[in-house]
Amino acid sequence: MDSTVDKGETLFVCGGCNAKMGPGKLENLLKDLHQDKQPDVMVDFETTDDAAILKVNDDTAIIQTIDFFPSMVSDPYIFGKIAAANALSDVWAMGGTVVSALNIVCFPQEMNQNILKKILQGGLEKVTESGGFLAGGHSIQDQRPKYGLSVNGIVDPKKILRNNTCNSGDDLILTKPLGVGIITSAYGADAVSKEAFDGAVESMTTLNKYASEIIKEYPVSACTDVTGFGLLGHLNEFLNGKHSAVLNATDIPILPSAYEAADELLVTGGGQRNRKFLDGKINFTFDDNALEEVLYDPQTSGGLLFSIDPQYTDEVLGKLNKLSLRSARIGKVVDKEDKEITVN
Repeated sequence: MDSTVDKGETLFVCGGCNAKMGPGKLENLLKDLHQDKQPDVMVDFETTDDAAILKVNDDTAIIQTIDFFPSMVSDPYIFGKIAAANALSDVWAMGGTVVSALNIVCFPQEMNQNILKKILQGGLEKVTESGGFLAGGHSIQDQRPKYGLSVNGIVDPKKILRNNTCNSGDDLILTKPLGVGIITSAYGADAVSKEAFDGAVESMTTLNKYASEIIKEYPVSACTDVTGFGLLGHLNEFLNGKHSAVLNATDIPILPSAYEAADELLVTGGGQRNRKFLDGKINFTFDDNALEEVLYDPQTSGGLLFSIDPQYTDEVLGKLNKLSLRSARIGKVVDKEDKEITVN
């Protein structure tokens, strides 16, 4: 626990995107749920994309998304910032601009109300930073605090970024380092340093707005944000059963101490669910269980993963790496192979 936080105003730690249902369960739940197609609904849950998109006219479409979860940090103010940054991210992953947001709050009636005030303050600051307006929200009594946002954005219908439209030969670029799930869990067990935890917090509270503003200048073929399904789970969706990917392990950015924590078996339940779902789809060409855990690790407010023609890679990375967090080319999209993803 952060020593600067009043012990009476802290949160129980076991949440973030690690608390989300595994992809296998979601797939089974949703496969039989269908509605008649509406002509103005451009994107819905059937494509497992980051948000819904509804066309208003030839120049404007609405992006609608929602995300909330229990805390993965003890500091309520930091939790509010992380949860808001995570919820806002879906708009940028689809090439849009944030317009408005509504709070979603679950909170125990008997708990210190100042904790909730700090959560909401952190969320408000991130919505303000996003350029959007926090217009209200909804709260219910619950035994465990949970927080997030319902977010609306706008996008040009001709410039929507999808999560399943990559091309063979594209480079794959990731805009944040991996390992926040492992680090926050390990920090709660006093197994990693405060410095390592602070690095994870910096990553989780950094808005994907800034990376999105850069990549919108380029002909990106597909984009998503890396959250609860981990890098490999979201990349699996990204490939859409039509392509495969080859990743270069040494090029993948990883937060300091995440690999070491994974090597000590300080891993997450969400990571194990992701591993189980992807069984048989991943080819690791070398033996490194710790690295595997980092690649399966659920990311809370993770970076953008996008694909682009290699002729633009150096230029876009040059701009991205002027931001506070390191971006990297992590591999390539290739023609369909026996395994969805190969990690060299």
